[in-house]
This record gives sequence, C-alpha cells and structure tokens, in this order.
Amino acid sequence: MKTLLVTGGAGFIGSAVVRRLVGEGYRVINLDKLTYAGNLASLRDVEGASNYRFVQADIADTDQVIGLLAEEQVDGIMHLAAESHVDRSIDGPAAFVETNVVGTFRLLNAALSHWRTLDDEAKANFRFHHVSTDEVFGDLPFDSGIFTEETPYAPSSPYSASKASSDHFVRAWHETYGLPVVLSNCSNNYGPYHFPEKLIPLIILNALEGKSLPVYGKGENVRDWLFVDDHARALELVLTKGRVGESYNVGGRAERTNLQVVEAICDLLDERRPLNDVKRRDLISFVPDRPGHDRRYAIDASKISAELGWEPKQTFESGLAATIDWFLANDWWWEPIRSGCYAGARLGTVR
Repeated sequence: MKTLLVTGGAGFIGSAVVRRLVGEGYRVINLDKLTYAGNLASLRDVEGASNYRFVQADIADTDQVIGLLAEEQVDGIMHLAAESHVDRSIDGPAAFVETNVVGTFRLLNAALSHWRTLDDEAKANFRFHHVSTDEVFGDLPFDSGIFTEETPYAPSSPYSASKASSDHFVRAWHETYGLPVVLSNCSNNYGPYHFPEKLIPLIILNALEGKSLPVYGKGENVRDWLFVDDHARALELVLTKGRVGESYNVGGRAERTNLQVVEAICDLLDERRPLNDVKRRDLISFVPDRPGHDRRYAIDASKISAELGWEPKQTFESGLAATIDWFLANDWWWEPIRSGCYAGARLGTVR
C-alpha cells in the first residue's frame, strides 16, 4: 500500500496515526469534518510534508469520498472518524448514530464502489480498516474476565451501541459484497494532543490549575490504558499485515482504577510543578456516577502479539509521565481549547 485515506485524522488517535504514517513514507490523505474535537494544530509537524494532504469533508458525503478515492488512487482506508465521548452520547445520542452508524455505512458504500473499479491485483491488496473500541463488549466483573475477539457484544452506552453497529456493518460488507476488511478494538487511549474532555487530560489540566479533580462514584471503575503512539503502531500493522475479515484487540496490559489514575497524575504533577499550599490529592472530589457506567474493561491482546508481533513499548508509568511532560510543555495547543470551546464542564448527567 502506498496511498492511504485516514478518516478523522485531525482527532486524537487519528492525528497520531497520520503523523506515524507520514513519517513512514506513505502518502496520507486526511479526511476530517473538523467537528469540535478535530484540531489541525495536532498535525503541524506534518502539514508541510509532500506526502500529506488534508481534505475537509464529511464521511457521509458519498460522492465526494468516491471522487477523492479515485483522484488519489487510494490503496487502503483507515476509518477513525467517530463521535467518541460517552458523556456526550448520553446528552445527545443522535450525533453518534449519524456519524458512527450512518457515516460508516456511507463510507463503506464509497469504499465498495471504488474497490470494484480496481484491477485484480489492486483489489486483492486493498484494505478497509475499521477502528473500534473495547466498549462494544460491555461490562466485566471487577475480579475476573477479559475481552477476546470472540467476546459477545453487549454495549451499555449510546456511544458503544453506535460503534457496535458500525462494526457489524463492516463485517456485513465483507461477507455480502467481498470488501476486504480488517477490524480492531482498542482499550482507553491516552497521550499528547488528547482533547481535554477525557479523564487523563481533564485531570492533568485541572490539577495544573489547582482546580477540583472530579472522580465518578468511588473511583473504582477499571480501564486498560494504551499509549496512543503504541496504538498507532498497532493500527499500521493491522492495516498492512492483518488477515482479511479478522478483528484484533489492542490493549496496553495496564489496568488501573480511575482513582489510581487520578492519584498518579497528582503525584507526578506535585513532583514537577508543586502548588504552594496544597497536595493535589486533596483536590480530588467524588461526584455522582455516570449513568450506565461499566465497571471494568480488560483486553486480551495475545492475538495481535502472536500474529503481528505487536507489543506496547510504553508502560503506564512511562506513558503517563511522558503525557504530563507534553502537556506542561505545550500550552500553545491546549490553552485555546480550555479558554474557548471546552473549559472542562461535566457532561452526561441526564438519566
């Protein structure tokens, strides 16, 4: 594959993927609608590269996508464009259905139309890679269980339901029409350029500013954490080396309770930039839990390890330290967000 279309390439994970693929020498076409979480500033390191092109467009605009695929003679699609914040899906599920379900359906149709125009060799080499989440599998007990590629789907939130639906559409387009697809389901990502509505960047910035650090419930909910650059490396492998029709779970082997995550951020920031009159753990405030909050997610990443040779390079400790150091050094990126479109207000309280 030489030319790749990345949807949602101005988002958090998407921008990490674009930066990696451009650096690896692919020609990368970044298609992004630039909703609130899309940020071209995340791509300033590659914006002048000769093998990079940005196109502002909607994945649901089938005609424009078909035209772009033909114009650029695209060899593969990595589909990351999505509404992704659970709390926002509670407040407004319609946008998640429109983007994650209808948008994916229309993108699949565009990809299928393009794929059918290719010669036999190009058809065999083409891939549609759908990037999804471990949240489609639902809830695990605190003390047992792990998500494998065979775990039945049991989504709990409007967000995870929309992603589960899109996963099924992708598999159906493979089984019914022969479109060569691969899928991946990842655990919670963190790292540089992370929009500060999610737990880790929100807590980093609140703690940096000496503000209250909200933790849902008792902070006992468990997530498996994956450094975003490790994920981007895994996605390249799935796209280029994964078996057609297969799905791959991608996890960081780093389960932590939400409270453990927040406390670790507090301690690292106290070391790096102490507050004069308070330890940051004293800023932790327990707030009413999120509706339908899954207890625990845990990923079994043995398949991608055995078949594609992928392992995470960052531990949770090294990745979190690197993330905090990046936020401390790059207020040019996050300060306009905090003072503009999102100042950290809680979302998703509707029952």
